[in-house]
Amino acid sequence: MTVTAEKSGTFRLGGREVHRIGYGTMQLAGPHVMGPPADRAGAVAVLRRAVELGVDHIDTSDYYGPHVTNEIIREALHPYPDDLVLVTKVGARRTPDGDWPEALSPDELRQAVHDNLDHLGVDAMDVVNLRMPGFAAPVERSLAEQFETLAELQQQGLIKHLGVSNVTTQMLAEAQGIAPVVCVQNHHYLVHRADDPLVDALAREGIAYVPFFPLGGFTPIQSAALETVARRLETTPMEVALTWLLARSPNLLLIPGTKSVAHLESNLESAARVLGPVELEELDRIGGSGEPDIDL
Repeated sequence: MTVTAEKSGTFRLGGREVHRIGYGTMQLAGPHVMGPPADRAGAVAVLRRAVELGVDHIDTSDYYGPHVTNEIIREALHPYPDDLVLVTKVGARRTPDGDWPEALSPDELRQAVHDNLDHLGVDAMDVVNLRMPGFAAPVERSLAEQFETLAELQQQGLIKHLGVSNVTTQMLAEAQGIAPVVCVQNHHYLVHRADDPLVDALAREGIAYVPFFPLGGFTPIQSAALETVARRLETTPMEVALTWLLARSPNLLLIPGTKSVAHLESNLESAARVLGPVELEELDRIGGSGEPDIDL
């Protein structure tokens, strides 16, 4: 029997309780997240199957493609189910050669929000994340002007809730001084765990933490210990890595992406899997920051 997202439990994202396993749409665009997919019908099928299986939060951006994933979401799911939360991000743009330069001026952010609204076919975005520059780690800088711009759009009714992405604790605090933050989306997974203290601090505040690239991103996780645990449990390393994240903290919301219905269903299997204390100890030894706890 196919496992549904309901098995992952729930956590609050903005104004709604959502299942902790969602879906990320980056892979629905063409190669290097540019242009249309080779199999658009297949992309539509994955989205519809995800919703059928209880996925009720979808992560996207209008700069995937650009515009491609949002147009596919609209084709597949509009009119949207009442319980579906659409989460987008703004702060970058795409160049014809596939680069991702920042787009953080007030005018660029306003245009990006309107582009998301138009391509998704909605009057207001459920959640908009301000994506700040940097890849391996956040770049410490002020985000006040950018977050104030999004807060103004929220006051105008175009955005329901705000989040931040690729930020340090200091940048998060700056954002929270401007408007409530309902989620943080940072790079975090089994092997890359510098944000462990932040995850725990957000959990105490009831704020969702959404790890982007929960399976390692463009370079999948390579770990002998992970492979050993997966063989013992007769499953895949990727499924174990997702299960570990679900076990790590109740405020972690996962957004694994895929172009395959079979892979989607495999990802959801992690929601029903339980790691024993021996497996958890082995996996915990793979990564970790060793940094002290923090308060928000």
